[in-house]
Amino acid sequence: MLLSVFRKVFRQVRYIQIAALVTFLVMSVAILLPNTKILLQVVQSPALGFGQKVEFLIGMYGLLGTNFSLFSAVTTVATAVLFGINIALLIFYVRRRQSVNKNKTGNSASVAGVVAGVFGVGCAACGSVLIASFLALFGAGGLLLILPLHGAEFGILSVCLLLFSVHEVTKRINDPLICPT
Repeated sequence: MLLSVFRKVFRQVRYIQIAALVTFLVMSVAILLPNTKILLQVVQSPALGFGQKVEFLIGMYGLLGTNFSLFSAVTTVATAVLFGINIALLIFYVRRRQSVNKNKTGNSASVAGVVAGVFGVGCAACGSVLIASFLALFGAGGLLLILPLHGAEFGILSVCLLLFSVHEVTKRINDPLICPT
């Protein structure tokens, strides 16, 4: 079932492009967000030319191999890829149905996967970037240290929820458009 739905959806180039674009954007946020200060310094520097700024920006993507642990890199890449696939499947599903679905399981699973994916983005140095920032607002950033994997649980949770979400959306896509009699 899963492969037949993937073939149906991703034989259309626009859905491959959507998945690739979303994957790239999620990876960019995961890699560049912790380095916004240095990025702003480089972009605003009058001493560097446009080509050097672009070269620096492209070089930042190499941080995935150096600043992330193997576990963090794998969960970040898996989250980004699953996020892209999930969004492409969701767009295909919504365009195909064009009506509100009475059963919200697939839709709420997608939302849960997307939210967990956003909170699960992070690296070994800073933990889960967004959840740590959010918790720090309330003085609870140290609570991540009591977790066995120090916040990496959110990455595992996001991958699991996104896998479940992809499964649910593929089930919904595979459903017939008419109700059984």
